[in-house]
Amino acid sequence: MATTVRIIGAPMDYGADRRGVDMGPSAIRYAEVADRLSDAGVTAVDDGDLSIPRAEERDPNTDEPIEGTAKFLREVEDVCTRLEERVAETLADGEFPLVLGGDHSVAIGSMRGSAREADLGAIWFDAHADLNTPATSPSGNVHGMPLAATLGRGAFGDLSWARAPRVREESIAYVGLRSIDERERELVRDSEMTAYTMADIDERGMTAVVEDALDVATDGTDGVHVSLDLDWVDPKTAPGVGTPVRGGVTYREAHAALETVSERHAAEEIVRSMDVVEVNPILDEGNETATIAAELTASAFGNRIL
Repeated sequence: MATTVRIIGAPMDYGADRRGVDMGPSAIRYAEVADRLSDAGVTAVDDGDLSIPRAEERDPNTDEPIEGTAKFLREVEDVCTRLEERVAETLADGEFPLVLGGDHSVAIGSMRGSAREADLGAIWFDAHADLNTPATSPSGNVHGMPLAATLGRGAFGDLSWARAPRVREESIAYVGLRSIDERERELVRDSEMTAYTMADIDERGMTAVVEDALDVATDGTDGVHVSLDLDWVDPKTAPGVGTPVRGGVTYREAHAALETVSERHAAEEIVRSMDVVEVNPILDEGNETATIAAELTASAFGNRIL
């Protein structure tokens, strides 16, 4: 990865039902993510936060002529459009964009910015598939839709700010899925994406699964986007998330996964961008989840025990 990492805060919670993830970037900074990155041998430059109005000041309804429901869609568009520019500028300056969310809908902006000048693969560390569209989502929350948006599925196909033409389904790999609603399960099965569930990790081990996921994400692409949702980690370890699901990855499995990404990058220079999302300090215990987010981020950039 680039020797300079630009930290970009995207404190958005428009995409989630529970308030609080807008404080995620501050919590991760408080957990000394910049110092941990320095320990990994990279220079961290904090680019500050995007200015984002509070959700309570906005109307969740949209006048966009779309099929289905997507709450705060205009606000998500505004934030993601500005985030896309920040990410693209960071890459143009020869630096690495590290986006701190906020809810997972920020990935629409981070991926579009990263894919502006590159064919982009993605490795998606998440309990959820994030592939619902406004027509299939049971909640209308956009944090369950970022991959659908990036791929231009459903109503997102007509929204130029969402779809990333240089991101292809066959170059996306999930790692650690364990909570998918029935309609979304069909969408994943019928897609060209590769999905590794918690059962795959149980059977084969984390390192082997991540290596295969990286093979998928690097095949025919110019680089990989790493998207880390903290609800991927078991809630007993990372309680401060809005959509906790039992049976997640352990602390050591999570580090092994990000260490595998780092080792692969050290050999092949594959990672182009990263976002870390869904830390909710209101639901956390002693900032533990934000601390884990900071630690895992450092592992992705090469921090090791020895």
